[in-house]
Amino acid sequence: MTFGAFISRVSGALIAGSLAFTLIFAAVHAAEDQRKVTVVSFGLFGGQGVFRREATGAAEIVANRFGADQVVVRFNTKTGGDATVEALAATLQAEAKKMNGDRDILFLILTSHGSQEGLAVNAGRSAETLKPSNLAVMLKRTGIRYKVIIISACYSGVFIPPIADADTLVITAADANHSSFGCEDKAKWTYFGDAFFNTALRQTSKRELRQGFEPSHPQMAGGGNVEPLLVARR
Repeated sequence: MTFGAFISRVSGALIAGSLAFTLIFAAVHAAEDQRKVTVVSFGLFGGQGVFRREATGAAEIVANRFGADQVVVRFNTKTGGDATVEALAATLQAEAKKMNGDRDILFLILTSHGSQEGLAVNAGRSAETLKPSNLAVMLKRTGIRYKVIIISACYSGVFIPPIADADTLVITAADANHSSFGCEDKAKWTYFGDAFFNTALRQTSKRELRQGFEPSHPQMAGGGNVEPLLVARR
């Protein structure tokens, strides 16, 4: 690993750790009546196994951390898969029908390659792009008020403007102008996924955080009404 890559990974862990710390501990004293949590996690790019493994691992960690009542994981592979744009829209609608739209919480995790156009969706020979505007429409159609959207991809900050608001917390691996790192085929996690899901969300106690060089600039926006409802259950 080059020195630049090492700095990228360490600083990414610090930033993601800070975001996760805010997410977990923002509301230790929230309302006692806990809301139902649904987790939907899609590994969109089938050409590299890291996205399948990250979607699966992230869903498990978030579900355990926040006591999810329903978990849906889909992913693509080099030969095919069912994590398409159409399937994402259908899944969100199907899960929304099982939820109380005014009080329950939806976690949506998306992991893939990204560009300033959106997220790459590749299943075998099929290739399409999930655009920020498309995802915004999908989420609005669910009728679910409280949402946490976590996107692990290069340039994933492009999803913040059309999606983030007081009821929707958006966390991204990078801003709209930077790449993220660690998309190796045989890896279990991307750098952001390892820092955020595998390390920070597994934490059970406060840790000291330092500011460092921020090559990918992970982002957190919106969610002012959501954070007080997010109480880690484990």
